[in-house]
This record gives sequence, structure tokens and C-alpha cells, in this order.
Amino acid sequence: MQLILFWILYPILFLISILPFRILYIVSDGVYFLVYYVIGYRKKVVRENIALSLPHLSEKERREIEKKSYKHLCDMFLEMIKTMSISVKEIEKRFVVKNLDEYLELEKEGKSIALMCGHYASYEWSISINSQITFDGFAIYKRITNKHFDNLVKKIRSRFKAYLITTKETIPTIEKNDENGVKGLYGFASDQSPQIRQKTYWSKFMGIEVPVYVGAEILAKKFDMNIMFMKIKKVKRGFYEAEFELLTKEPKSIPDFQITETFLRKVEQQILEAPEFYLWTHKRWKHKGKNKLNKES
Repeated sequence: MQLILFWILYPILFLISILPFRILYIVSDGVYFLVYYVIGYRKKVVRENIALSLPHLSEKERREIEKKSYKHLCDMFLEMIKTMSISVKEIEKRFVVKNLDEYLELEKEGKSIALMCGHYASYEWSISINSQITFDGFAIYKRITNKHFDNLVKKIRSRFKAYLITTKETIPTIEKNDENGVKGLYGFASDQSPQIRQKTYWSKFMGIEVPVYVGAEILAKKFDMNIMFMKIKKVKRGFYEAEFELLTKEPKSIPDFQITETFLRKVEQQILEAPEFYLWTHKRWKHKGKNKLNKES
């Protein structure tokens, strides 16, 4: 059944991917109308998330952000499909890294790099940096249930010299690379919602206490990696700018969770500057109010 579904959808996706950008965004406008006005995909989740995170705004202002966020979401979805056929030259023109030289200088220090970013703007097109760097690029992702589409996504990413690894594969991959002297750039999108466990770290994100991913910080300390943050800005439709920001070269010297806190504040800053480009459809705040340790204390 999975294979049949793949063969039905693959030709459609490929045809979409070869559309000129001008036509692609006309299609995106149509998808937006269906997703927002007809299907109402996760509209309740988005509305609640924006209300929780941006209570200082009026209802009218929040609704405007909501609509713009869906338009951006549809653009990003179509842009993701576009990576099936887009050339390296074209994607580098549309996803510009402003200070690549600063990153390349950091590579010369001979330490692997943990790159932290949020689900903001075009985090999908950040794969384009892998064709411009020396280190092997690894992105931690959630495996797609349909193995044929999962293989397709991996194949697409490999066009840009990016390797996808699941959460379970992350530590073994880093350990193996470290043992073999392979220097890697490891991408962590650490702003989403982890499962609650006994040792879960809680912090405030957009003013709301939630469980937080700390894997990037823990692994960077364990394997002595440099840590950078990637700030992405949407310049206009189909065009983005990214900028690397050094968080630390000495992660072991930083108090526990301080790196994670710095990361969260940087993502918050992005959201407050232009909230319409954040991924509001994810249930980021679903565990709010569930911190039993704080309640007991």
C-alpha cells in the first residue's frame, strides 16, 4: 500500500518541483485557500499557540499573523517539494548565508560544530549550506512513516551533501565520526516539544513553562563541539538570508542549560520580530502546566 501511494504521488510532486517559481507560488496561493479556509488544518492549534505566545496583541493582529503564517507554511511546503529538482546554484541564490566566512574560519579549529536553529522561516532550505562547507553535514529528523517517501527525502537531501539521521542514530553517528576523526556539522532544531520524562528540563518559552530539548547542549559538551546558532530571515517570497552566530567555543565551561536558555531567547527574538514565519502548527505548548516538580515545590 505504501509503495502504491508513493507511485501515485511521486509524479505529481515531481511535476510541481519543475514548475517555474512564478507558477509555483500561484499553486501555493491555491493550496493556502484550501488549507486555511476549506480544510482548516490545525487552525485551533495555531490560534491557541499565537494567543498564548503573543497575548499583548489584539485579536485582529493575531488573526492577521495567523493568516500570514499559513501563507508562509504553504510556500515552505512547495519550496520543500521544489528541492527535488532545484539546482545548487539556484537555491544558493535564494538562500544566502551572509557570513559564511565566519563559519569556515571556525571549521579550521578542527572541532565538530553543533548548529542550533528554530523552526523558523526556511529551515528546510538551510540544507543548501552543505554544498558550501568542508565538514560533513548531518541533520537530525523524524523518520517518515512511509519508507518510500522517507528514502526520497534522504535522496533529495543528499543532492546537497546533507545526511539525515534519526534521534536514535544521533549518538552512535557522532561517536563513530569522533572515533574516525570525521568532523561534522550537526543540525539541531531544538525548539519543539519533547516527551516528558523524569529528568526533563523545563524552561519558559515565549513566557510559558514547557519541557525543552537539551540534546544539542549535552552532546556538544560530551564531544567538545563548537556551538553556533543560525538566524534565518525571510527577505521576500522565495528569498531568505541566514546568519551564523557563535554561541560558544568552550561548551564544557558553560553552566548546565545556559546554552539552551541562550538558544531559546534567540528563537523568541526571531518570533517577536516577525511571528508570521514561525511554525505555529506544531503543538509546542501542549505540556504547559504539567511540571509536577515545580508544583510540588
